[in-house]
Amino acid sequence: MLSNAETETAAIATKTKSKKLRPARKQVKPGEVEKKETPQTGKEYNIWYNKWAGGDREDSYSNKTKSQTRCNIKRDSGLTRANTTGMKYCCLFFARGCCPYGWECEYLHTLPEPETALPDSAKDCFTRDKFADYRDDMGGVGSFNRQNRTLYVGRIKETGTGLETEEVVRRHFKEFGEIEHDDSETGWAVKVLQYRSVAFVTYKSELHAQFAKEAMACQSLDNDEILNVRWATEDPNPVSKVNEKRRLEDMGQAAIRDKIDPRVVDAMRTIRALEDGDVLDSDGNVIENDAEELMEDEEDAGRDAKRRRLDLIHDVSTPPLQKPSNPIGLLSADTMESLRYFSQIRKQNGAQAPVAHRGVPPKAPLGLSLGDYGSDDED
Repeated sequence: MLSNAETETAAIATKTKSKKLRPARKQVKPGEVEKKETPQTGKEYNIWYNKWAGGDREDSYSNKTKSQTRCNIKRDSGLTRANTTGMKYCCLFFARGCCPYGWECEYLHTLPEPETALPDSAKDCFTRDKFADYRDDMGGVGSFNRQNRTLYVGRIKETGTGLETEEVVRRHFKEFGEIEHDDSETGWAVKVLQYRSVAFVTYKSELHAQFAKEAMACQSLDNDEILNVRWATEDPNPVSKVNEKRRLEDMGQAAIRDKIDPRVVDAMRTIRALEDGDVLDSDGNVIENDAEELMEDEEDAGRDAKRRRLDLIHDVSTPPLQKPSNPIGLLSADTMESLRYFSQIRKQNGAQAPVAHRGVPPKAPLGLSLGDYGSDDED
């Protein structure tokens, strides 16, 4: 049975897909949006930080004004020329709610699809080039050295408890992508720092985070504030780093599996199973057969028991030889020990001493009669 969060996510995905069947509407008319110049507070304009150098501070939003437009995914998304030309990137002005072209636009007027890989990983979903490092204020396009799915949302006006503010933030940001689930009280990866007017929103896909950052920049929640939306810094929690590393590894392995020919994967899996002695089912998964393991254990136990019986018979039929104290006579101790050993075998086999024939002296047995020889006998 699906939970409320999963049901809500599935409903959002279904609505988003259904809106792609109709042509996209024109969000604004040409000339409807009033273009306001940034007030000049310095002598040089910094295109990297998109502000005048000197006289202002990026963290201070005193020179920021509320956005005149806002994207409504349910109403504005639809088909454009990009759906026929194969363009994979979204329209930046559509995300900001001010695209005057509608279905004539050359870019997509929908949320980016995480399942569809972009042609260039060094660009964001709006075909803007990423950089190696983040800006000092964590604004701008972002970095291609780290996959960032978390947004920093500042200048929030809190009117209730932390959970109430978290619900307001989630209600506004869930429109622009699927938010990650976690083990918190609400089950969503939306964290509000109470009394600090700051929230963090983590999406499942980095593409949705890129879209939401542009869509909610200089927007308001419920209290006519002007939000400061930028990229969040890396989480210093070691557990979060390990989980993120594992998630990226799983994504990389899944991407590699999708690119490899399935026949090659099946062949490699079969070879590995033969080397390890495993049995595979029709889907290529290893069969864990408890009966086979039990039979193998019984066979091993039987072989061990048989080996113990053979050792016991050998010990009974062949009594242990006593080690002589010191060598006496001409023969060494090892030679005397070997002679005694052969003598015992001869007695056990029931061999009889050869009988001397008349006129023929008995032949001395080969090495076996020397068992009674002593160096002290001079006769």
